Amino acid sequence: MLRRRLSSIVSASIVGTTVRAKPVITPLPVPFRPLQFLQCPNPNFKNSGGFGLGGGLRAYSLLSLNDLRDKLPRKQKTRKGRGIGSGKGKTAGRGHKGQKARGSGKLGFEGGQTPLRRRLPKRGFKNPFSLTFQPVGLGKIAKLINEGKIDSHELITMKTLKDTGAIGKQIKDGVRLMGRGADQIKWPLHFEVSRVTVRAKETVEAAGGTVRRVYYNKLGFRALLKPEWFEKKGRLLPKAARPPPKQRDKVDSIGRLPAPTKPIPFLAEEKESVPS
Repeated sequence: MLRRRLSSIVSASIVGTTVRAKPVITPLPVPFRPLQFLQCPNPNFKNSGGFGLGGGLRAYSLLSLNDLRDKLPRKQKTRKGRGIGSGKGKTAGRGHKGQKARGSGKLGFEGGQTPLRRRLPKRGFKNPFSLTFQPVGLGKIAKLINEGKIDSHELITMKTLKDTGAIGKQIKDGVRLMGRGADQIKWPLHFEVSRVTVRAKETVEAAGGTVRRVYYNKLGFRALLKPEWFEKKGRLLPKAARPPPKQRDKVDSIGRLPAPTKPIPFLAEEKESVPS
């Protein structure tokens, strides 16, 4: 026993002296180099139409033509009923039998009970015969005349008011002449508009002018305001439409096409029929 212990101690001491520790390898420091531009072999690269910074240097960009893509959704539409591997095969997510599995029901159907659209009460109504007129005051027209945008010696129509910016571009049912700024009217003016207030009419007539209420339908307004549209389409201007029975007592005459430049004097019969 003693011999075995001595031999094991001696062998362990010999192995310990022969084994050496592994050397630790430290990485060498990498020197830092700043970003440099590549030298272009062609010194006239800037003059040749390339992307140059001068002196034959070329700049590189992260954006390239082969990376441009349309802004479209990446997710594709789910294809139902195309096999069990897709997860939407066979019943296609509708389940087994029933009304919802066989087809789509009526919109708003609630299984036989009174639907919501019938449970709620009705409130108000929408008048199908209502008209929307764009207002314009006499003061604004007088200002445009003083600026030289409107000729006071010619007839002022709704096309004149639209072209000079007195009214907006969206004319639904016509233009209403208002009496705002009536004290600025010092000279005779002649108008052709859809409607006119009592104050505006009295002011214009007191200055020696006239106001005629004319009727145009939707197509007539397009022919009056944009006659070039018909020329572009190769069409003739439409004939002026007569007013409906409910508007005959509110207009003086039918609108003229194309846009007139001279006023029509009122006859004695028309003056008697026009309400004051």
